[in-house]
Amino acid sequence: MSQTHIDTPSTRFLTAHGIPYTVHDYEYVSDSGKIGIQAAAGIGIDQEKVFKTLMVEIDKKQIVCAVIPVHQKMNLKKVAALFGGKNARMLNAEKAEALTGFQVGGISPFGARTQVPVVFENAALKQDVMYINGGGRGIVIGLDPQQAIASVQGQTADLTVEAA
Repeated sequence: MSQTHIDTPSTRFLTAHGIPYTVHDYEYVSDSGKIGIQAAAGIGIDQEKVFKTLMVEIDKKQIVCAVIPVHQKMNLKKVAALFGGKNARMLNAEKAEALTGFQVGGISPFGARTQVPVVFENAALKQDVMYINGGGRGIVIGLDPQQAIASVQGQTADLTVEAA
């Protein structure tokens, strides 16, 4: 696990906000749906502590960033309801990249080109340290969940599908 200094919009954002973080890199493999799980394995951290960043469009007019544990699925209805909408869907890769300035697989809630509302799954608050994308493929940053949420004026909510 390397602690090299990696310069991304996310690390610059956190540094500017005075938020301590650690950087961990891993071998990025583009396998949609498994990226976060590979990141967790790649840095040797339990899946419960590793979060993925999903860009969601509500009622085709509002875009929000949802942060959930890598091993869970997002409940789009819950996300839509949270923002007073009826329907939510994943933003397509092209739009997500244009909006955030990050490549899909490297999207972070910190330092995006366009700041949108950020909502974190409640589970984030159960962690001492949460690990989340650091603004580039194969880069994960570890930081305090409370500071992570505060830095983007985020909120927390129940966002995931109940385990069957």
